Amino acid sequence: MGLNFKEIFTAFMVLFAVIDIIGNIPIIIDLRKKVGHIQSEKASIIAGGIMIIFLFVGQSLLSLIGIDVNSFAIAGAFILFFIALEMILGITLYKEDDDGGITATVFPLAFPLIAGPGSLTTLLSLRAEFEIQNIIIAVVLNVILIYIVLKTSSRIERIIGPNGIKIIRKIFGVILLAIAVKLFAHNIKALL
Repeated sequence: MGLNFKEIFTAFMVLFAVIDIIGNIPIIIDLRKKVGHIQSEKASIIAGGIMIIFLFVGQSLLSLIGIDVNSFAIAGAFILFFIALEMILGITLYKEDDDGGITATVFPLAFPLIAGPGSLTTLLSLRAEFEIQNIIIAVVLNVILIYIVLKTSSRIERIIGPNGIKIIRKIFGVILLAIAVKLFAHNIKALL
C-alpha cells in the first residue's frame, strides 16, 4: 500500500505511450506557427490537472451525465481523427479564435492532445490495477516531460528543419490516424 517503483514506472510508460508527446512534436510546432506563442507551463499544468482530477472523479462524472467510458473514448477518437487529417492532408479544420495563443494552449493542446480520451480512459484502467499515489507520481513525471518537450519544440524544429518537420508531420499524422481508428474500433466493439 505504499510507493511501488514498478507500478510508478509501468504507469509512467503506459501514459507516455498513450500521450505520445514525442509523436506530437509536429502538431505542437504547427500550433506554434498558427497561433504564435503557446504557454508551455499553462498547457502542462492544465493537462496534469485534468488527468489528476479525472483520475478521482472521471468514472463518476461520466456516469452522472449518462456517458460510459467507451462513448467518451469514441468521441475522442473523432477529435484525433480530424487532427490527423489536418496533418496528413495539410488542411485546416480547426478555426482559430482571436486570442489564439491562449485558446491553443488549452484546446487542442492541453485537451485533447495531452489529456485526451486515450490518456483519460487509460487512467481509469490504471486505477483498477495500481495504487492511486503511484499513478499520480506517474502523471506528474509525464507532465514534467511534456513541459520539457513543449519548451524545446522550437529548438527541435531548428535541428530537424522544415522538410524534416513535414515528413515527420505526415508520418505521425498516419500514426495518429491509426490510433484514432484503433481507439474507435476497440470502443465500438465494447459498446456493441
